[in-house]
Amino acid sequence: MRLFGYAAQKRSVGIFNGLLVVILHVLGTTIRFQKSAPIPRNVPIIIVSNHQSMWDIPPIIWFLRKIHPKFISKKELGKGIPTVSYNLRKGGSVLIDRNNPDQATGEIIKAAQYISKYHRSMVIFPEGTRSRDGKPKKFHRKGLLTLFEHAPEAHVLPISINNSWKLQRYGLFPIPMFTHLTFYVHPAFKVSDYGTQELIDKLEALIKSKVV
Repeated sequence: MRLFGYAAQKRSVGIFNGLLVVILHVLGTTIRFQKSAPIPRNVPIIIVSNHQSMWDIPPIIWFLRKIHPKFISKKELGKGIPTVSYNLRKGGSVLIDRNNPDQATGEIIKAAQYISKYHRSMVIFPEGTRSRDGKPKKFHRKGLLTLFEHAPEAHVLPISINNSWKLQRYGLFPIPMFTHLTFYVHPAFKVSDYGTQELIDKLEALIKSKVV
């Protein structure tokens, strides 16, 4: 029964994300998900991206569904946002309390251990909060350093997101029509091939280079 319940939750999360993508298309939104190289399989993956709105989440889940992405997210997003909050709570994501560093670090360590054990992927937005005008913010390093330390065998997959901030410029509603979203997926590389600070510098420069 427990396995059935988990499988049912997993299917419902997938259905919700597919529905959200369909809703965006109905509103005239176009989504271009460009992969510049094959994504590694059967390895733990840390997806690192800039963050522009809650609408970053459904396309990442949908278009990268083969690698089962989960999210490291602030706990406030776990309630009050239609379908997105449900996805975060029920889809295996990690909700952290930014006012409780010990809790946040502990949950990120668990996330690193999870992807290492099951060869899954975890998404982190190192800016810490969304950019309301699309301009990238400075990356915070603590979460990335914790992931790299506890999942050194992982591969990093950088993503640059453009224009999703326009979908949330008025809050949750109304959602503007005819917005063109782009997700540029950079080639992945291994955590162990770099020093941690060097790796974060590389990630920040690479991701921001494709944000226009």
